[in-house]
Amino acid sequence: MSPDMRPGETGGGAIYDRVVAKVPASTANLGPGFDSLGMALSLFAWVELRPARTTTVTLSGANLDGVPVDKSNLIYQVAQSVFARAGVTLPELAIAIRSDIPLTRGLGSSAAAIVAALVAANELIGAPLSRDALFQMATERERHPDNVGASLYGGIVAAAWDGARAEAVRLDPPRGLDVLAVIPSFELSTAKARNVLPGQVPLADAVFNVSHSSLLTAALASGRLDLLRRAMRDRLHQPYRAPLVPGLETVLREAADHGALGAALSGAGPTLLVLAEAGSARRAELERFLRDTLAREGVSAEIHQLGICRSGPEVRALRRSEAEFALAPERLLPAQEAGVSA
Repeated sequence: MSPDMRPGETGGGAIYDRVVAKVPASTANLGPGFDSLGMALSLFAWVELRPARTTTVTLSGANLDGVPVDKSNLIYQVAQSVFARAGVTLPELAIAIRSDIPLTRGLGSSAAAIVAALVAANELIGAPLSRDALFQMATERERHPDNVGASLYGGIVAAAWDGARAEAVRLDPPRGLDVLAVIPSFELSTAKARNVLPGQVPLADAVFNVSHSSLLTAALASGRLDLLRRAMRDRLHQPYRAPLVPGLETVLREAADHGALGAALSGAGPTLLVLAEAGSARRAELERFLRDTLAREGVSAEIHQLGICRSGPEVRALRRSEAEFALAPERLLPAQEAGVSA
């Protein structure tokens, strides 16, 4: 028997029979903006929620190996936190998850999942919680306002969290900016990448990062792409993580000599983020340099040209009587959209 409710029947507090949310991936730090700068990217995760008699979790796509399919699932737990905050009881859900965002690669897969669960659960019960309330909940769970902020607001986000409240300012991404994500074949857990960071850094390095993060934010806000090469330099985390990501030092040092505007480790890695001018005649040279650099280290990698996702989540709430009710999430909310740009 299907775990869904009977036709026309919703669970306690549910307003709709089905909600689908599509949420973008994110890259964080952008070099010097450690835990404070994020950017939404055109890789997506879809989460579907339906009121049900019995909780089920259905997974699709190649990026969900090991994800729990019971009530320990992150999507279920985050959805229940929304219901609890709103004073709604909805203990059983039929959950479907699809993700094109690779896990443990520094592209915000967990942040996207959290944001998708928050917005889908909120919509399912009539959207009683504000976007800011969802941002606070996402930050409390993920502890990285840059990733969740980018997935929730789209574009580029400057964010801060003091342990009690998070703040974020969204910036429109500059035109003419391409993003290359160089995704190695190996995984790197955030915990492992965090553990190599020192508890203290020299004052000169802290000042270096504050100044370069400020310069980078201003450059992105004003469209000064010519400043990215110098503004994206970092002394706070990338030098310590470089031994975990073969080829990183070379890419950071030399990518601009092969046509890049700037380069950084994406989040905790191992994905490398390379920014380039859209339509550059040196694109083939740049990609060859990136492949050759990693190949010399014995690392295979895929290079994806991504857009910057200018919008945050897309959400569709449906009732069973609607013609599109049975469409698969990726058909209901396709990956291609006007909100992605170079």
